Amino acid sequence: MTTTRRTLTRTDLAPFARAVGHTLNDVTRLRGGSKKGVYRLAFQDRSTAVAYVWSPDEDLWDAGPGDPRDPFSHASGLTLFTAAANRLAAAGVRAPRLLHADPTHTHLPADVAIVEDLPGGTLEDLLDGAPAAVPKAKADADADELERMAALLDTLHSCTGPSFGKVAVVDNGGSSYGGSCAAVVLERALSDLAELTAREPRVTAVHPQLADLLGALAARVRPGTEPPTLIHGELGPDHVRVTPDGDLALIDIEGLMYFDVEWEHVFLRLRFGHHYDALRTDGLDEDRLRLYRLATHLSLVAGPLRLLDVGDFHDPEFMRGIAEHHLGQVLTLLENAS
Repeated sequence: MTTTRRTLTRTDLAPFARAVGHTLNDVTRLRGGSKKGVYRLAFQDRSTAVAYVWSPDEDLWDAGPGDPRDPFSHASGLTLFTAAANRLAAAGVRAPRLLHADPTHTHLPADVAIVEDLPGGTLEDLLDGAPAAVPKAKADADADELERMAALLDTLHSCTGPSFGKVAVVDNGGSSYGGSCAAVVLERALSDLAELTAREPRVTAVHPQLADLLGALAARVRPGTEPPTLIHGELGPDHVRVTPDGDLALIDIEGLMYFDVEWEHVFLRLRFGHHYDALRTDGLDEDRLRLYRLATHLSLVAGPLRLLDVGDFHDPEFMRGIAEHHLGQVLTLLENAS
């Protein structure tokens, strides 16, 4: 099934502007948001806010409701967002402030949240030297904002939970599927591998070796003794907004969970590239990192190919490029392990 997005109009979103005490003047769909619609609302008094809209029409993955007890289930929806926003606020980590939440579906067949608009660019814009980023000399900006990012990570990762899983589950006293973080990662990686075997000949040719490697890497992971850490889950520089005063705020927070911190660092290393050295930390478990690195690469092959099957992603060649890059990384890891 292919999902075709309908862009919401001023008429669609005007009731939500009134809910936060404004008259809506204009609506602009913002880039990104493969699981939800993201719209900037421009009000008649020249102020702005952002609307998040979670509906099947806005979700390019066509995944349907996920079971939140699975830490890696589809991270979408108002319940996950509000739980994550509350947890980040309690932790002292900035995210767009929630102005209004509407789960009633009165005006749209969707959950809707209105949040503060954080104008300017993302940390990715700043590191790439994009003009939308905070106006500083680039070398100074890089160093300053990476220091802020490292401090944000210290604050985030100093928070722990009583068990692993999505914040919305754990903070409400629930429990997640799986015996450990590593076991959940292994199960997901084997599922991704099975999916890829059916669609990618280069994976089919080495399926037994990859399955054996995953099992061997998982066998080296010793049971953890530390409580699960609060992590974002997909923390690239595109998920960090830089405010005009230079503060950093996390966005796309629905996947917030308690998990092994190594899972976060594998993704940070992938997305921050050579900037990751400023974010590196001591004490990470190298065995977990090896397992999670291979699992992440497999996920970043399977996920983009799945998205291309079911959605109308605006840049399919970009998504195919992601899948191809990470397939190369999977095959390289397998070759190096031989």
